[in-house]
This record gives sequence, C-alpha cells and structure tokens, in this order.
Amino acid sequence: MWVEKYRPKKLEDIINQKSVIPKLINIIKNPERMPNLLFSGPPGTGKTTAAICIAYTVLGEYWKDYTLELNASDERGINTVRNRIKTFASYTDRRNNIPFRIIILDECDEMTNDAQSALRRIMEERSSFVRFILVANYSSKIIEPIQSRCAIFRFSRFEEKDVVEHLSKISNIEKINFTENGLKNIWDTCNGDMRRAINMLQATSSLGSVDEQSVLKTSEISYINIVSKVLDLALAGKFIESKNKFMELKHVYGMSEQDFLKYANEELSKKSIDNIEKLIEILAKYDYRIIVGANPEIQLDALLAEISALNNENN
Repeated sequence: MWVEKYRPKKLEDIINQKSVIPKLINIIKNPERMPNLLFSGPPGTGKTTAAICIAYTVLGEYWKDYTLELNASDERGINTVRNRIKTFASYTDRRNNIPFRIIILDECDEMTNDAQSALRRIMEERSSFVRFILVANYSSKIIEPIQSRCAIFRFSRFEEKDVVEHLSKISNIEKINFTENGLKNIWDTCNGDMRRAINMLQATSSLGSVDEQSVLKTSEISYINIVSKVLDLALAGKFIESKNKFMELKHVYGMSEQDFLKYANEELSKKSIDNIEKLIEILAKYDYRIIVGANPEIQLDALLAEISALNNENN
C-alpha cells in the first residue's frame, strides 16, 4: 500500500502542519520532559504518522518493542483499558536506555466514558514510566480530566497545493502518467484527506493514467460516493433502498456506523438542501446515541427512517 510505503519516517518530513511540527520537534529534544500528547483534527492530516515518528525518534530501533498502538474505535471498552493498556503500562523495564514506554491510542474519541475514566487513572499512576499519545478527530469528545493531562495539538486539513505536490512526487517515483487536473480532482474528491488521496491515486493508477476521466471512474466506485447515494435515497423518501445501500457499505466495504456518520456529515455539507439544520441535528442525535452504547445498526436504521420521513412531511 502506497499509504504505508510513503509514510514519513521523521517529523520533519510531515508536510503542511507548520504550526504543529516545529513545536513537537522541540518537545522531543528532551524526551524526559515530554508530556502526554493529544492530537486532534480531521482524518488523514498526519496525526497518527506524527505519533509514530515520535515513538521512532524517542525509542530508536526498539520502538516497536516499547510501543503499544491500538485503534480505540475497535477496542474502545473498559476491558481493553483494564487488560491490554494497564498490563503494558505496568512494565518498568529501562533496558536499552529507554526513557519510557509509549502508548498510542488512535481514534480515542470513540472510547466510552467509562473507558476514558479508567484510562485517566492509569495516566496518573504510571506517569513515570509511560507516555500516552492520543489521536482523535474531535478533542471535545475526550473527557476534561484527560485533556488537562495532555499537551493538545490541532492538525488542519491539507491545502490543494500540498496534496497535488505530494501526489506528483509519488506519481513520478512510481512512473505513472498523470495530469495536474487529475490530481486536483483527487484533492477535491478527498476533501483534504491525504490518506484517502494516496489510496485514490493508487486505485486510479491501475486504469493506466491519472486524469480527470479516470479519477471520475474511481470516485464513482468509492465508498464515499456510496455514502452520498445512501443519503440521496433517504432524502428522496426511499427508506428501504437507502437501508439496503447502507448494508452494502457495511458488509462489502466494512464501514462502521460511526464512520458513516462522519462521512455523511461531510457529504451533507456539500449538498444544497433547504432544511440542512434539521438534518445535522438528526445526525448529532444518533451520533450521541451510538457513543453512549445504543445498538449501532438499529440506530442507523432509525436515522435513515427519520431522514426519509422528512421527505414525506415536505410532500
């Protein structure tokens, strides 16, 4: 995968985040004084990459042995905190001149409140031996006691120039034909998400050339495009068709209900809709219900049913 092949190895190689990277470089010059870190911002902006770069720089060749990396959206319950995280944090091994262990929690804003409370206690008890790097799309979903124990850094979306320039470098290395307009179309489709942009570049390159037409063909089969179709069907009052299309997303593309809500919010913002405020309010309601533990599949069915009902009310 080109996403991994071209992932930066050093903080200095991460592009665009000029307000963040210099500060992080200064922090890790003296690792013993490094605080817990919280990286927030949109997907695909380099948050996880920055966390891995820090682990590699601070821990050197042993970084994989002394780093625990978890995707908190998959392992977001209190048992994961009590078992995997607490166990890893309990070791005080200082061999190889390792200053501390590092725990990277990706998408930690998906953790339940109980899990976050348990995590806070571990952060307090093991502060001498462990540093946490928390990665979140929305820092507001992290409980205040955890936020107060971290230095917070906010990552921003990539601008068109940065994405096009980076995709051009990859294209030249991989010796694929491309046009600048094709790369600009990728940026526009991916909305500043570099990870999605690189994945789309790799997918489009299989068509022989990365130009406007090939990017259009690739975007038509992308799961983001299917999210838009699910919404269009629901907005047209076609609940059953909308639900079936979402089941395709879930079972064929492996998209979670939480991810669907994120992308649905982005897609709605691109559409010209009269009652957009009501729709955003509906998304927020069901997002909250899933976070507090309601059955995700039932909640997404109810979400699509409620959006479909809006069409019937308007007619």
